[in-house]
Amino acid sequence: MALQDLTPQLRTRLSQVERAVGWFVILATLLLLGGFGYYVYHTAKRKGWFLTKIPYHTYVRDATGLKVGDPVRLMGFEVGEIIQVEGMPAGKNWFSENNYNVFVRFRIREPYYGYIWSDSRVRIGAGDFLGKRTLEVLKGSTGEVSVVEGKQIAVLNKDRSKPGDYVELEKQPQGWWIPAEESPALGERLERIANQVERAMPTILGLTNQLTGILSNSSRLLAQMSGTVDQTRPVLSNLTAITGFLTNSHGALGEWLIPTNVNQHLETALAAAHSTLATADTNIASVAAGLTQTLEHLANLTSNLNAQVQANDKILAQISSAVVHADDLMQGLKRHWLLRSAFKEKGTNSPPRRLTSPRAATR
Repeated sequence: MALQDLTPQLRTRLSQVERAVGWFVILATLLLLGGFGYYVYHTAKRKGWFLTKIPYHTYVRDATGLKVGDPVRLMGFEVGEIIQVEGMPAGKNWFSENNYNVFVRFRIREPYYGYIWSDSRVRIGAGDFLGKRTLEVLKGSTGEVSVVEGKQIAVLNKDRSKPGDYVELEKQPQGWWIPAEESPALGERLERIANQVERAMPTILGLTNQLTGILSNSSRLLAQMSGTVDQTRPVLSNLTAITGFLTNSHGALGEWLIPTNVNQHLETALAAAHSTLATADTNIASVAAGLTQTLEHLANLTSNLNAQVQANDKILAQISSAVVHADDLMQGLKRHWLLRSAFKEKGTNSPPRRLTSPRAATR
């Protein structure tokens, strides 16, 4: 249906709708452009597009695992990126003599280049198991700052024979040279380890052969030990029975060594021996008492003889001989084992009296 066929009221309403749709499209476009601009701004801010960036460079032995766009780290932060990786000119020159085969240039954004001093170093380390490597700048602690800010930014002269010399960044676009501490890639390390393992394989195989022999000998030894254990089982059972006797609370080892009948005989013999000793003790006491009386009678006899001798000196020689014999008898009785205890004297502090016979006293 043509627009002319519409009534004026419909044409007015349609114009209003078209105007509203147009404003909606314009507003949506503005919002889209604003969101895109906001995204671009924050992306640029995050990537440091509005920050000052100072170039630096270093030389490495091998470019394995390094490519343009890889991040550069400092103290664990991502502070820049690699912007150039290329090989150095071939031939006999200063670079080949120092094994500087690859030139690597990178940029550090502000304010992190303030941590880079003249004693800073670049560390090239392994990044993952796929051969990737990372570039990390080590913070300086002594020396001189690498960048001086002013009307024009000046950096340290890459000629290290001129310490403290700064040149404008425009005259030295490569930036300052930071020496690198390069470690081999992880793949190269794994290859070295594999080569060492390959060289060590004959020794390992020899060890496995020795282990096989040891295991076979151990198997034979275990089989022999099994037979020995079977033979020792009766001995162990006997030992168990013996220990059972030893752990008995009544007599233990005594009852095992001395049976009950032998024990009864021993008790009877000990009782008889005890009664015998008691009887012998009583008899010895009686004998000692009788001997004491005999000695007293003998003493009376000797005193009577002494009186007779004094009264009659003719029998002096005979009495002296009798006294000597009696004294010998007394000494013999004192030395007899059965009567020795009857002549015990009480101990004193005085020295013992020397025994002399009556014959020696008359001389």
